[in-house]
Amino acid sequence: MDPSALAATVAEHADRRVADRHAIGQTLDNDLVRSVAGRAGVDITRLRQSVDTLDEGSLDRVAAAARQIDRALAGGASTVTISTTTIIIGLLILILIIVAVD
Repeated sequence: MDPSALAATVAEHADRRVADRHAIGQTLDNDLVRSVAGRAGVDITRLRQSVDTLDEGSLDRVAAAARQIDRALAGGASTVTISTTTIIIGLLILILIIVAVD
């Protein structure tokens, strides 16, 4: 493999991981997510710290869930539906389970 192509592939992979961590961080910073987490007794600070410890597969799953939550919350809806709250709680539980297993 051409060294420049290999370097580009490695850089692309690293950029994707950074984007995934950023997506998760944005979701965890959302006021509604923080509120739901607080009511569920989930420590957002601990979750944010655990994001850096996720392996690649776990990071992919959690980032996909975070992006789904962001899409559900897009548009600034003033009411929260059960499904949105369920998605948020699901993300929080997913992160907790992944961290506990690893």
